Amino acid sequence: MSSSVNIRDFKLYKAVAPLKKPIADATHTLHEISFLVLRLQLENGVVGESYLLSFQYSPYAIQGAFRDLLPLVKGYAAYETGKVYQKLDEANEYFGNQGINRWVQAAVNVAMWDAWGKCLNQPVGKLLGTYRDKCAIYGSGGWISYTIDELVAEVTDYVSRGFQAVKIKVGNPNWRTDLERLRIVREAVGNQVNIMMDANQGMKLPSALQLAKAAQDLNIFWFEEPLHHQDFEGYKALKQQAGISLAMGEREYDTLPLVELLKRNALDIWQPDILRIGGVEAWRESALLANSHHIPVLPHYYKDYDVPLVCSIPNGVGVESFDWIDPLIDNPMTVKDGFAYPHEGTGWGFNFVDDTLALIF
Repeated sequence: MSSSVNIRDFKLYKAVAPLKKPIADATHTLHEISFLVLRLQLENGVVGESYLLSFQYSPYAIQGAFRDLLPLVKGYAAYETGKVYQKLDEANEYFGNQGINRWVQAAVNVAMWDAWGKCLNQPVGKLLGTYRDKCAIYGSGGWISYTIDELVAEVTDYVSRGFQAVKIKVGNPNWRTDLERLRIVREAVGNQVNIMMDANQGMKLPSALQLAKAAQDLNIFWFEEPLHHQDFEGYKALKQQAGISLAMGEREYDTLPLVELLKRNALDIWQPDILRIGGVEAWRESALLANSHHIPVLPHYYKDYDVPLVCSIPNGVGVESFDWIDPLIDNPMTVKDGFAYPHEGTGWGFNFVDDTLALIF
């Protein structure tokens, strides 16, 4: 059996989602919403697919990492995810196991899980086990570059679609600008909708403290990445002095920062990014560590992967939603009344439409 499910070939593509004008948070301006899509073909003809969010960043570097590492996975069975992970870890050691090498490692892992689920004619979520059949989902965006009208239009659109929580960007040069935008969002969505704020590491401790304290009457659900992700003492101080819930994790390539934050009681929500942290097993390992400290998991960005993963762990509480890939895939996720439901198809349950893909190699 194993020869028929071995990896025979691979292809890498680029897909681009529509973007009317650049969008910005506190630390980035995005000119392109683009994705790299990996397809691994097995000897039996099954194709496992994964994608990563690339924006406009380092296109030649990430494509080069794929070119270097993909030949190493040929011949492995789709279920040998652990063996492939170790193989790529060994290959990446000299130039580093984090950064772009980890992204490729994770993309391969996610595609292998997709292929194996298709071979077994089962959704990945059912292979992992199930704690729940749906999970909460929040609408994300609220870019700093938005006008007030654009900001209000986005959050009220989420609410009209049944979302019960929204997240907006903060980290303007003057924190009072952030506060005013938060007040406008609260007025627009009412008191029954949760509001979260995300600084994308764009603030220093004094301004983050001022904003957190000034926004107390707005009932902010959590403050995401206010400081540099390695400023562990800063997070401890912010937690102690402002008392606001803190969310972190999307920038991490392993669990060491999680350990440091836990030591300091400086984390309330763990947000692993499946493409940064290394794939399914690494994501679940981090969730298990968080669970041992009673920390809930609410991962970063990849809802079509994260929903079945969140539904497979005891401390999974929700996922983040952007609509960017929905026009590019054959089976957009079902979202209703503030909840997301795992895809029912085999593997991850969705694939990019061929017409949306441009072949890279």
